[in-house]
Order: sequence, then C-alpha cells, then structure tokens
Amino acid sequence: MSAATSSGSLSRDITSPVTFRVKNLEGALPPKRSPNPEIDHAAEERKAELYVECSLYIDGAPFGLPTRTRLESAGPPYFWNELITLSTKYRDLTAHSQLALTVWDVSCGKEEGLIGGATILLFSSKKQLKTGKQKLRLWQGKEADGSFPTNTPGKESGANFLPPPIVLTNELVIVWDPEVGRINPSEHKQLKLARSITRGIIDKDLKPNSTQRKSIQKLLKYPPTRTLSGDERQLLWKFRFSLMSEKRALTKFLRCVEWSDVQEAKQALELMERWETIDVCDALELLSPVFKSEEVRAYAVSVLERADDEELQCYLLQLVQALRFERSDKSCLSQFLVQRSLRNIELASFLRWYVAVELHDCAFAKRYYCTYEILEEHMMKLASVVNGNEDGFKLWQSLVRQTELTAQLCSIMRDVRNVRGNTQKKIEKLRQLLSGLLSELTYFEEPIRSPLTPGVLITGIDPSESSIFKSALHPLRLTFRIASGGSCKIIFKKGDDIRQDQLVIQMVSLMDRLLKSENLDLCLTPYRVLATGQDEGMLEFIPSRTLAQILSEHRSIISYLQKFHPDEHGPFGITATCLDTFIKSCAGYSVITYILGIGDRHLDNLLLRDDGRLFHVDFGFILGRDPKPFPPPMKLCKEMVEAMGGTESQYYTRFKTYCCEAYNILRKSSNLILNLFHLMAGSNIPDIASDPEKGMLKLQEKFNLDLDDEACIHFFQGLITDSVNALFPQMVETIHRWAQYWR
Repeated sequence: MSAATSSGSLSRDITSPVTFRVKNLEGALPPKRSPNPEIDHAAEERKAELYVECSLYIDGAPFGLPTRTRLESAGPPYFWNELITLSTKYRDLTAHSQLALTVWDVSCGKEEGLIGGATILLFSSKKQLKTGKQKLRLWQGKEADGSFPTNTPGKESGANFLPPPIVLTNELVIVWDPEVGRINPSEHKQLKLARSITRGIIDKDLKPNSTQRKSIQKLLKYPPTRTLSGDERQLLWKFRFSLMSEKRALTKFLRCVEWSDVQEAKQALELMERWETIDVCDALELLSPVFKSEEVRAYAVSVLERADDEELQCYLLQLVQALRFERSDKSCLSQFLVQRSLRNIELASFLRWYVAVELHDCAFAKRYYCTYEILEEHMMKLASVVNGNEDGFKLWQSLVRQTELTAQLCSIMRDVRNVRGNTQKKIEKLRQLLSGLLSELTYFEEPIRSPLTPGVLITGIDPSESSIFKSALHPLRLTFRIASGGSCKIIFKKGDDIRQDQLVIQMVSLMDRLLKSENLDLCLTPYRVLATGQDEGMLEFIPSRTLAQILSEHRSIISYLQKFHPDEHGPFGITATCLDTFIKSCAGYSVITYILGIGDRHLDNLLLRDDGRLFHVDFGFILGRDPKPFPPPMKLCKEMVEAMGGTESQYYTRFKTYCCEAYNILRKSSNLILNLFHLMAGSNIPDIASDPEKGMLKLQEKFNLDLDDEACIHFFQGLITDSVNALFPQMVETIHRWAQYWR
C-alpha cells in the first residue's frame, strides 16, 4: 500500500529516511516520589534529566530500532529541537504507520523515571503524510503504545493526560544516508519473522494465483534502479521455488534475500546455482554495489564467461569500475578480466589503460595496482604463440611503450604551449621538434601498438602531416605511419579530462551495435576515445567540418553536400544515398543525445563528413546538465531540418520514422544501459560523481518504461515536433526560450 505526501507524490517513490524534529515539552512535570519518605526532600531537589524515546510501528508491529534524543535538563520547558532520522525509508511506510514517543527521566530509577507517552499516526485519514507542527498530550505514567488502534493516542482528550504536550514537527527532509542501497536488518525484522515460519519444504509446492502472477510479472519488468517494497520482497520469497525457471526473476529474488540471516542466505545461494541461467545483461546487475555477497558476484562472473571478446570489450570500462565494489583485491572479477585479456591483445591493452588511469584514485589505488601487477605477471609468463610469433615479454613491452609514447607527447605539448605567437608558430615548433630533438618519434626503433587500436602497429609520426588545433589547450593532430602501409590520424589532448567523452562514445558504440542487431544502421560515427590519464588522452581523428564552418562558407548543408555528391536528378541536387545517410545520422544522434541527456550543443560541436554523416563531439555535459538555460528536449538545429526539405517534406517524415524506430529498439535494452551506468557510480567522472542516484533516475526517465511501443511513438513524435517548432517563427514563450539555445 502506498500513501501520498503533501506534495502529491507517492510515499513508495520516496527513498529518503523518515525524518522529524522533536521540539519541546511544555508544562510542569508530575512530582517525584521516593520509596523512603526521609529522602523525599532530596528527591524533589534533584533536577530532572529527560530524553524522548522514538519508536516506529507499522501495522501495529515495531519496525526498526528505537531512537533517543539527547538528555535535556534545562527546564521546564524542556527544549530539544532535535532532528531525528530513522533507518526506515518513507517508501516502506503503510497508511497505518505510527510514531510512538515516550518521555523518560534518568534522574530517577527505571520504574519511577517514566513520565508518559503518546502515539501519532503518520498519515491522515485521507492517506496523506502529516506535516507541520503536531502537539501531542502525554498519557501520564504510560509508555507509548504502538498497537493499532493505539491505547495512547496523542490527539484525543482523556482524564489521564498530562497537561503538558510534547511538540514535534514532521519534516520531509532530504538527508544523505550512507545505507542507501544496502539491506538494513532492522528494517526487515517482520520479514524475517514471516520467513522463519514459511522457510523450508512447505514453500516448494506453493504456486501464485492469477492476481499474484500478475503482480510478479509486473515487478519483473521493473528497471534495476527501482527498489522493491517489503510486500514485493515477501512475494518473491514466498514463491521462489516456482520462479526458478524464470531467468529474469533471479536478480529480483537476490534483492529480497535477508543476507544477514545465515540460513536464508545459504538457501538463496543453493537456489541461485539451480536457477535458470541468466543473461549477461543481468549478470552486470549482480556486479553493482547493491550486491555484497562474494558468491553472488562470483556467479555473475561465471555468466560473463559466456560473452565473446567483442561483447566483453563493450562492457570492459564498467567491469574495471566494478572492481571497486569487490571485497578483495584478488577477486574473481579481477582474475577473470586478466585471464580473458591474455587471449586477446586488444582486451589486454584496454584493460591495462583502464586500470592505470584509476591508480590516481587514492581510495582504490592499491586494488587497481594489484590487478595491474597480476596482468603484467601473467602476460610476461606467456611463451606461447598468442597473437602470432610474439612471446609474452614482447607483448607486454609493446604495451609499456604506449605509456612512454604518451609521456613524450605530453612533453611536446608543454614545449609547444610555451612558444609565443599564433598557432602557425606553434605548428612550426611541433614539426621542428619531431624532425630534430625528438626525431626518434619519426621512426620508432620497434613498432608500437596503437593505444586507440591495439591491433594496429604504428612505426612513427609524419612531421609534415602533423599539426595543432587552434584552441586554448592546443591539442595535437598527429599522423602515424602504419606498419602494414598507410597512416592513421589521432588527436592528443593534455589538460582536459576526457573520461566522460570516453564513456559517451562507448555508449554510442554500444547503441550502434544494438541498432544494427535489429537491422537498423543509422550511419553513426563512434570514433575511438581513450583516456590515458586524469587530464590527457587520445581521440581518433575523423576528417570532417563543423556545421559552423560549413554554414559560413556554403550557407547551407545541402550546398556543401552538392560539392561532393552532386546529382541533378536526385533530391535537392544530391544523391539519394547521401541524403539518406544524412537523415539517418541525424535521427541516430537525436535519439542518443536525448537518452544520455547531452548538453551544451552548438554548431561547433556538430560535425559533418563528406559522405553526409553528421556526428557530435565534446561531451562535457551529460545526464541533463547544460550550461545554457532552457535546453530543448531534442538537439536539432534549424539547418538540419532545412536540409531535409523542411517540416512538410517526405524526408523529414522519414527522419521521424527512423527516430521512433531507434528509440523503441534502445528501450528494449534499457536494463543493459542502466546497469552499465550503475557500475560507473563509484567513478570520478564529473557528471556521474556529483550525484550518481540523481543521474541514474534521469537516465531511467528517458526510457519511459511505463509506456508501450505505440505510446512511445506518439510521445517521441511530439518531442520532435515541440523541439522543431522552436526553431521556426511560430512560437510561444517556452518555445522561444528553446530557440535561443542555438544562438
């Protein structure tokens, strides 16, 4: 059962702990008595020392441990004004939740120290959470009664009331709780009692009725970010045996286990081993910080072993972050990542970099260094023909030289930045360094595996084809010679944290894979990004131009594309293939930037390739953050819509169709995407570290999981229409604000 707060939201959706303030006790206390009349006078002179004991009762049963205020002796009146935060969350309350308050005087013995008590329902008869000041009259000589209905109601009149009332304020205060996401034994006292009765063979034959089946199927569709209520946990536990053939149910079942109960935990682990094997996506959930059991995490790793190298590489960044949540430095997860990397040089290279970057995190440096050492030790021992004729020692040295290369590039950047003058002067200095003092970078003694593409061997830098971007940090654009012939271009940045860009591009790459698996290729450009430090890294250079440059020189996107793909019989004078490529890429990035909440979009970070592929760069703001006020829900600019022929054209209609199809495909994989972001919760990536829980909720909201596919098509079309209307003359105030975003 859920009740509503005064703000209109449901209590089951509020993850904050129950919080209220005990203010003061008014009026005179009853006279003290002593069993020895001779010391009555001394008893009267003794100063009272009071505290208030606060207990929560749900449906007449105690829930959680009692909490006490501090001692107060400066009275009457006795004034605490103390904020009390219980371990129970608002989401766990029912309409019959009561707060029992008992006042004690420690200057007397236990029997004589009872002043009085009173009980108050937390919800009104209309099932709304009570807020504001509540005056309760105490029942003299009685402890507060938590049964329902109570024998010590604080709001009724009665002859046994003490004249002084105690005043408390029920404030819905958001307080940081280090136990969020953890199982608190005190919150599950009643569940444990119920389970101890029903645990055992009697449960094996239980089958849910039709109503219970519907409830179970509903909660199995919950996203991994949603916490199960007490009733839902009890429902899953009750029918655990009948759910063992339903693989989707395992992660939910493991969330409802009382792990502090040895017998219950033992039975849960036995059932886990017999359960229908879960998918890799669900195994990622079991590696999140929610699950502490080493056996559960080891089981998750065993499921991951079924993933091929390509799929594993899609999740490697998050799996390295998940090492933070392990209980030991040499965990099953760490051993698994190392063993898989020994079979694939690309995995080994990326694992080494992902771990090396985390060595800067003081809290987990020891753990990551341990994984680094294990990888080095095992790879150095390799004497087989893994990856051709190279032995383990040479393989490891080829990876170590990547670090030496990036250190030299950092040195070059420092020298170049110190050059006074314009960008051309800095470019000349770069080429001078590469041809002279650092000529060893022109031709390496031995080929080095490219950090961005470890399967490619690079042999040196071509000074004449290398340059510097005109920006504050002066990133290098370097052209590397490839051992097999040809060249590749990379951008090297120093002074910029690109770990967030690395995460976003990983998500673009994953979503591209998910879309293609459903036969929808939206011509995305998931260029490679690798953070090689906290403030440095490499990016794949994709030949392209910004929309700002294109519009400045060609006045429209179509005019620019006509230059490369002219067709007098084609739409708008360009080939149909080129236009379709442009439309698809616009649709793909419109959906992805919406889901990931990409902010700070402008014509300088929207790029266009010669073949018509549009793509985004620079992801300094994600998950809804944006430095500009009133960001539109969809990141579309006027020139993109005009290139499709305007809002009345068939090509714009095609764009909307692609958008809706892509959105519904990605919604099917919402659990995978949410699990991957949850594994990043402990990372130092700016827009995640600032408030992981808030970021997860924002991401979850973007999937509209309460809607079916048809409803989502209407929703997304409306989203596009509202955003596009903002770009053209007819606009209301809100739409006008969205239009200002692109100026």
